[in-house]
Amino acid sequence: MLLDASQSQLVLVDYQAQLMPAIFEADAVAQNAVRLGKMAHLFEVPVWGTEQNPSKLGENVPDIRALCQRTLSKMHFSGMEEGLGEWLRVPAKAPQGNARSLPKHLQKPAAAAEERNMIVIAGCEAHVCLLQTALDLLEDEFEVWVVTDACSSRTERNRDAAFDRLAGAGAELVTTEMVGFEWLRTAEHPAFPELLKLVL
Repeated sequence: MLLDASQSQLVLVDYQAQLMPAIFEADAVAQNAVRLGKMAHLFEVPVWGTEQNPSKLGENVPDIRALCQRTLSKMHFSGMEEGLGEWLRVPAKAPQGNARSLPKHLQKPAAAAEERNMIVIAGCEAHVCLLQTALDLLEDEFEVWVVTDACSSRTERNRDAAFDRLAGAGAELVTTEMVGFEWLRTAEHPAFPELLKLVL
């Protein structure tokens, strides 16, 4: 199964200024998060951010925060506990016109809202906020794709334990380039030259 840009959303979890200096391979992880955000913009994929206790840990680093259309401030480790799910679910469209006054058999079925159930997620710390958010997304019946080279923790061991647990729970483990090329699908896509600039 491949990612589909038209069905995807990107969630960037807690790349915060006061946390990042303690994160294993922080520079590479943050660079890949920026690449993901720029790829999402190329394919019109919505980008959301979260920040854990920003009064203590600061905002997300500016390059990442600027790529997010909204950023959720939270105290729970899982963003789903504080409303992220409402951002990710497309609200149902209200009936229009006078269709409600018609007998049921003459009413047109309500148009289904466009679902974007493929959640591409990356962030810090992988074994805490990223893990708990991703597990809650799975519980809420989203498809979850964890971008391993854009995730980390303070220790490599904690990061890897999170990946093992997420894979066991049903999340797909991918890399930044996998996401970009799956959203692209073909070298004939008009965004191909721009994507190459991001990965080369």
